[in-house]
Amino acid sequence: MKDLTKGKPSTLILAFALPIFLANLLQLTYSLVDTRIVGSFLGEDALAAVGATTTLSNLIIGFLMGLSNGLAIITAQKFGAKDMKGVKKSFAASLMLGCGIAVLLTAAGLLFLRPILNFLNVPEELVSVAASYIWIIIAGLLATFLYDACASALRALGDTLTPLIILAVSVGLNIVGDLFFVMVLKAGVRGAALATVLAQILAFVICWIYMIRKYDMLRLEKEDFKDHDPEMIKNMIGAGMSMGFMSSLINIGSLTLQTAINKLGQEIIVAHTAARKISEIFMIMFTVFGQTMATYCGQNLGAGKIDRVKKGIRLSILYTCIWCTLTIIASYTIGPWLVHLVTGTYNDTVITNATNYLKFDTLFYYVTAVICVLRNAMQGLGDHVTPLVSSSLEMLGKIVIALTLVPWLGYTGVILAEPIVWFIMVIPLLIQIFRMPVLKKA
Repeated sequence: MKDLTKGKPSTLILAFALPIFLANLLQLTYSLVDTRIVGSFLGEDALAAVGATTTLSNLIIGFLMGLSNGLAIITAQKFGAKDMKGVKKSFAASLMLGCGIAVLLTAAGLLFLRPILNFLNVPEELVSVAASYIWIIIAGLLATFLYDACASALRALGDTLTPLIILAVSVGLNIVGDLFFVMVLKAGVRGAALATVLAQILAFVICWIYMIRKYDMLRLEKEDFKDHDPEMIKNMIGAGMSMGFMSSLINIGSLTLQTAINKLGQEIIVAHTAARKISEIFMIMFTVFGQTMATYCGQNLGAGKIDRVKKGIRLSILYTCIWCTLTIIASYTIGPWLVHLVTGTYNDTVITNATNYLKFDTLFYYVTAVICVLRNAMQGLGDHVTPLVSSSLEMLGKIVIALTLVPWLGYTGVILAEPIVWFIMVIPLLIQIFRMPVLKKA
C-alpha cells in the first residue's frame, strides 16, 4: 500500500506512475503482438480484418477499463479517509456493478455483431475473418473487467507494482499463446484472439489470489455485498459510468471515423491501424498520469489536503509535456521504422500515410496532455460532468469530420481530425478547473 496523502508530491507521483507506465506498456503489447504476428504470418488481408474492428474492441474494453477505474476512485477516497470498512464495501459493490454491466455488454456485442460490422463498413471480403476475431474478444469481456477491477482496487490502495508483475506474466504467456495458436495449430486470427482472452483470465486469477492473501481490507465476505450505503452506491455509479462513458464517447468518435477510413481501401486501413498502434504507445504517458491523478486526487480529497491536489496536477502536466517533446522527435526520426516494426510491411503507401499521421498529430500532443490530466483529476475530485462534456465534444467533432473532411480530403482529413477536436474539447476543462469550488478551499 502507498499513502499518497503524505510525503513529497513529485516523488510520490513519479513512483506511483512508473509501474502504471510499465503496466500500460505491457497492456499495449497484447495488441501489438497480435498485430505483428497476424501481419507477418497471416498477411495484410488478415491484418486489415483485425484493424477494421480495433475501434470496436477499444470501445467496449475502454468502457470497462474506465468503469473499473471510476469505481475504484471511491475506494481511493475511502482509503484516504482511513475508512477501511468503506474500502471493503466499495470494492464489493464495484464487483457487483461491473460484472453485471460486463455480462450485458457481452450479450449485446455477440447478438448484434454482424449489424455492427456492417455499420463499420468493414469490406465484404474481410467480414468473415473480422467477425471470427472480434467474437472471441467480446466473449472474454467478463475476464477483462475482473482483472481491471482487481488491478484498479490495488492501485486505489497505492499498490501499482503488483498489477505490473501479474500483467508481465500474462503478456509473456500471451506471446507464447499467439505463436502456438497461429503457427502451430494454424488457428488464424481466432488463435490470436483466444491467446489474448486466456491471458486476461490468467491475469485475473493470479491477481485475485494475491489480493485476498495480501490485503485484509480486500478479503471480501458475504456481508460486504449487503446493505450498501445508498449515497456510496450513487457516487460509485456516478464515477464509474462517467469514466466509462468518457472513454466510450472518445471511442465512439474514433469508431465513426473508422467507418469513413474503411471506405478508403485496404492499404489505408493497414496504415491507420499502424499509426494508431504507435499513437497508443506515444500517448501512454497521458493515460499513466491520468490514472495517477485520479487516485492521487481521490486519496488527497478524502484526506482534505487540497493544496497537494493543486501541486500534483501542475507536476503531472509538466511531466507529460516533456514526454510530448520526445514523441515529436521519434516521429520525425524513426517514424517509418516504427510503422514497419508494427506491421512487418514494406508497402510505401502504408508507411508514408502512417508516418504523415504521426508527424502531424504529435505536434499537438501538448493539448492532449492537459486534457488527460485535467479530466482524470476532475473525476478524482468528484466532478463527473465536465469530463463527459469534453469527451462528448470529441465524439461529435470526429463524427462531423468523418462526414465532411474525410470524404473531401481522404486520409488527410483523418490526419487533421484529432488536433482539431483536441483544441475544442480542452476548452470546458480549462474553464472548469479554475472554477471548481473544492480547489478554492486551499
